[in-house]
Amino acid sequence: MQYTGARIIIECLKEQGIDTIFGYPGGAILNVYDELYKHSDEIKHVLVSHEQGAAHAADGYARATGRTGVCFATSGPGATNLVTGIATANIDSIPVVAITCNVGTSLLGKDSFQEVAISEVVKPITKKSYLVTDVKDLANTIREAFFVANSGRKGPVLIDVPKDVTANETEYVSVVPDVPKPVADTIDDDAVKRVAELLNNSEKPYIFVGGGVIAADASVELRELVYKLDAPVCDTLMGKGAFDGTDPHYTGMLGMHGTKTSNFGVSDCDVLLAVGVRFSDRVYGNAKAFANNAKIIHIDIDIKEINKNIEVDEHIIGDAKEILNRLNALVQKREHKAWREELAEKMQKFPLRYRSDVLSAGAIITEIYRQTKGEAIISTEVGQHQMWAAQYYYYKSPRSFITSGGLGTMGYGLGAAIGAKNGCPDKVVVNIAGDGGFRMNMNELMTAVRSGTNIIEVIVDNRVLGMVRQWQTLFYEGRYSHTVLDDGTDFVKLAEAMGCEAYMAYTPEEFKAAFANALKADKPVLIDCRIDKDDKVYPMVAPGESISMAFDESDMDN
Repeated sequence: MQYTGARIIIECLKEQGIDTIFGYPGGAILNVYDELYKHSDEIKHVLVSHEQGAAHAADGYARATGRTGVCFATSGPGATNLVTGIATANIDSIPVVAITCNVGTSLLGKDSFQEVAISEVVKPITKKSYLVTDVKDLANTIREAFFVANSGRKGPVLIDVPKDVTANETEYVSVVPDVPKPVADTIDDDAVKRVAELLNNSEKPYIFVGGGVIAADASVELRELVYKLDAPVCDTLMGKGAFDGTDPHYTGMLGMHGTKTSNFGVSDCDVLLAVGVRFSDRVYGNAKAFANNAKIIHIDIDIKEINKNIEVDEHIIGDAKEILNRLNALVQKREHKAWREELAEKMQKFPLRYRSDVLSAGAIITEIYRQTKGEAIISTEVGQHQMWAAQYYYYKSPRSFITSGGLGTMGYGLGAAIGAKNGCPDKVVVNIAGDGGFRMNMNELMTAVRSGTNIIEVIVDNRVLGMVRQWQTLFYEGRYSHTVLDDGTDFVKLAEAMGCEAYMAYTPEEFKAAFANALKADKPVLIDCRIDKDDKVYPMVAPGESISMAFDESDMDN
């Protein structure tokens, strides 16, 4: 069949099983949107309020479903507005395909109206980017883009298509897409045997898990290994839900705002098995002092991560699911009663604390957990509320915590929540935001209303840039330079003006009632929760310090 480039784009998306696209139209991409109109019964389109929201929504959709997220944007500023969202997906290894359209091929390179060489702009923050100048190459380029996004270490890909290419015709033949196979040819079986021996001989093993376990769908294999070894487990921000946060083997997050138990425990263990982590600076603190008593083992799909930040004693490259399966065949059933009891005592001695007599972040998130029974998908913006959401909500399954882990993108969560809800419509989806992050992309509330995406937006509102203020308090002698946001903006009225149901909460009782109403609402709901501006995220490790130097308020008082 002879199809236009625009039709080929839509047909190729159908080949890939794409059911939802997030985007914003414009002149250069009009042919594609016209074709999309003709296929609206097969592919849903969510019209966002800003292209950055489209990128974040595609990202949130991918994280919540495990499928590839897709976003559309037009040329020039439309395309550049995707950049932050693409960079967010890139550092967190999320499969997103962004399709942009550019000026006609005869106008490329001539500073034409709304022309940007977007395929060049995004090269450092994508797995691959394409500029398709011949319609004959378009179908295979799209197919390759989806394969690249999902092979090996997953990540975003961008395809830029000039407008005339979307109008030109060529022969199109539908194909069954290639599906990437798990990376197994890089797995060194001798290394697997050495690692199994280290684990079998360990008296104080610790397992440290990251987003790579979720990407590999390896939670079942992880749990089997944990129970064989009788080992404690800690995680990264990206690893939340890879291992059940309510399991007695779980000790909490590791790193700058991790639990004291995890930070002290990893510092004392004799073997640390790190699976699907990239050893971010927010995890290790002082690299020279990290897990000094342990043999460190690193399992990862990307060899570039090995010894990049932390020197390790053994490593295995490949798909985490396959590697854990091979380890489970070799690891012996063990009990580490004394080690587990030592850590249990630490958890009793160093619990996470929050005030329950006033509306505090801990009280808010604990109530969300109670009312959702721990079954919601939680997304966040970035800042104190993000850490509180990681600490006080217990993630029992993968793909239930959606956050910008590596780039730390304020304004991420609301778009991501819209993407997650569209991908998982039967789930309760709650975006936990700070008032600073909410201001970044609050316009996406209109997207939620317009598209009938019934999410719950909870603002942990302290009228300051809380995390920056916390650093200013602790490390800058209280010089609060440009971190006060108390400008009288009424978020409830704003939300109502956008078509949402909205509540203000000053007390735990008010929040409890508001959230119960939100769960029953048939439209998006915003709850503005006023907390004290000096509430802080504890525990904390000062930048550059060993994670064994974690401190909290009790240490500050001494």
